[in-house]
Amino acid sequence: MSETKRFTLWLLLIVLLLGFIVFFVWLSMRPRPPTYTIVQFSLPTPDYGNSASPVDQGAQNGMVSFELEVENPNKDSGIYYDDTGLTFYYGQETLGQKTILSSYQKKNSRNQIIDHLNIDSRVWNKLIGAISNATAELKVAVLTKIRYRMWGHTSKHHGINLHGKIPIGSNGKISGKKKKIKLHYNSKKWRK
Repeated sequence: MSETKRFTLWLLLIVLLLGFIVFFVWLSMRPRPPTYTIVQFSLPTPDYGNSASPVDQGAQNGMVSFELEVENPNKDSGIYYDDTGLTFYYGQETLGQKTILSSYQKKNSRNQIIDHLNIDSRVWNKLIGAISNATAELKVAVLTKIRYRMWGHTSKHHGINLHGKIPIGSNGKISGKKKKIKLHYNSKKWRK
């Protein structure tokens, strides 16, 4: 009888040990979502000495340039991106939208996206007015779907909905101590 108890206890320990091993392997192989960071953001500031500038004319559209860094932190899986929607807001108004075409990102890599947006003159004039007074705060939203590619298998779609706030100084660039703005998942705090 004691041999049966010993065998059962030994078998139970092996099953428990295998369960822990499978659990920790699953935790280590679970893919992490990509990180999005606004590395640089700038817009032309008013040139009060030049009457031909778009700000002084007030009828032309403005243009902002940005640099977005997308990092795949996974060491064992690549990421397929569907078309990515990037939207910038000033208050409740949309500054502009950009669509980044679908792509594949290799494992453990970073992609730099440098682009610009054309801004409607009505919103542009409000933004320039706020910036010339002190600073303005813009909001950015990223919306896309991704699939992970690991060991020849492609996962189902996972939604990405990220947001961030960009403080803009009187020089038209990111102000404050943080010069890089990491985007985070949506929260109630962002809506305020």
